[in-house]
Amino acid sequence: MRLWAGAVLALCVPAPALACRLALVLAVDASASVDETEYVTQRNGLAAALIAPEVQAAFLSDPEPVALAAFEWSGQWNQHMLLDWRVIRTGTDLLLAAEDLSRAERKSTQSPTALGSALGYAAGVLTEGPACEQMTIDVSGDGRNNHGFTPQLAYKHFPLGGVTVNALAIGGATVLDELVGYFNAHVIRGPGAFVERARDYDDFERAMRRKLEREVARAVAVRE
Repeated sequence: MRLWAGAVLALCVPAPALACRLALVLAVDASASVDETEYVTQRNGLAAALIAPEVQAAFLSDPEPVALAAFEWSGQWNQHMLLDWRVIRTGTDLLLAAEDLSRAERKSTQSPTALGSALGYAAGVLTEGPACEQMTIDVSGDGRNNHGFTPQLAYKHFPLGGVTVNALAIGGATVLDELVGYFNAHVIRGPGAFVERARDYDDFERAMRRKLEREVARAVAVRE
């Protein structure tokens, strides 16, 4: 009887509340194909996109917040955090995150393009982040994987089940249509996953605004 009563009591105890509706990891390309001007344009474009009115509206459209982190990636062993986990509850939180991103310093300059390693690193970032209803990796890049293990192997060996992976393909170093096709076939994953396009690095901010608005707004739509 005591065992039965204990089981009933356990069922009646509510599950711990989740910290946020979405854990969003932003992965920024810092490989050798990205020169210093392009890197700064990309980093500052991301910071500007985060405080664009439509993106702020998407982040703040639901009482449950979004948790945000960002890192740069390049070669197999070259990933560096740009922004540690932040829970975004207000416009001020977004502004502070954007300011920190705009001040971040590049750590890698001459490494190849290791997309599989970037996904594996992102899996670790998610594991260390807050518990959220949904998890998304937002990876930006201007080339195909050419170093280390492939994205397919990352999905096989890292804890990425239930994680949505979206991509932003940046034209210039690679023919954009070909890169979009590669990301569609080998990188993106999960229900509703998509590839956003930037014509070049000067178009990055516009594309990132559209991408952030879409993926953050989708986190609200899925909950409803």
